[in-house]
Amino acid sequence: MEIVVRWSSPLPAEERFLRLLDDVEQGRFEAYRQDADKRRFLTGRVLAKTVAAERLGRAVEAVKFDATCEDCGKQHGRPHVPGADLTLSISHSGDLIGVAATPAVPVGLDVETATRKADDGLIEYALSPAETAHLTGLTDAEKANAFFIYWTRKEAVMKATGKGLRIPLKSITFSRFDEPARLVESGEAALDPARTRLVDLKASDGYRAAIAVLTTDELSVTEELWAP
Repeated sequence: MEIVVRWSSPLPAEERFLRLLDDVEQGRFEAYRQDADKRRFLTGRVLAKTVAAERLGRAVEAVKFDATCEDCGKQHGRPHVPGADLTLSISHSGDLIGVAATPAVPVGLDVETATRKADDGLIEYALSPAETAHLTGLTDAEKANAFFIYWTRKEAVMKATGKGLRIPLKSITFSRFDEPARLVESGEAALDPARTRLVDLKASDGYRAAIAVLTTDELSVTEELWAP
């Protein structure tokens, strides 16, 4: 399966981008207090609609999302185009926003700034015993780098299932951080290692990213930097 991941820096809040938001999205945009959060949300929606328009052969202005949450019914769930064979995943961290799209196959994209420290409490919360053992003997910098490789893998598969943090992080184990990404063991019924494919992404300097797809097909992932 060939997948293209588009990356973008935050767009300015200009009329040419804002007009691509519908009324609900305008409300969410205005609800953010911080300018950085507003720009990340705007960029995610504009980039996702651009990708969807290309895949569906539509004008970007004609792409309308439904983001109804399956749990509460509010408009903060995964955006999708009603009736279209297209699955989208949006992720952002710091000054990097990414979008991945697949042909109606569950996909999850995650990106994280990798400049933070990974303290023992965070490691204990997120990693399985086998993953924690892989960190033995690493320097603090190496440990943080390894931790965020695991963290983005876990976030990506949880996004692909749609369950998010309802899946205990420690219930899933991945291949070593310095080996190709692979789900080794899962205590979650929605995650079958035989039907889960992952790729660690390059993203950008200072970031870690991963993509997960619930499929038996092997993945071929291309990363592109997008600018309007």
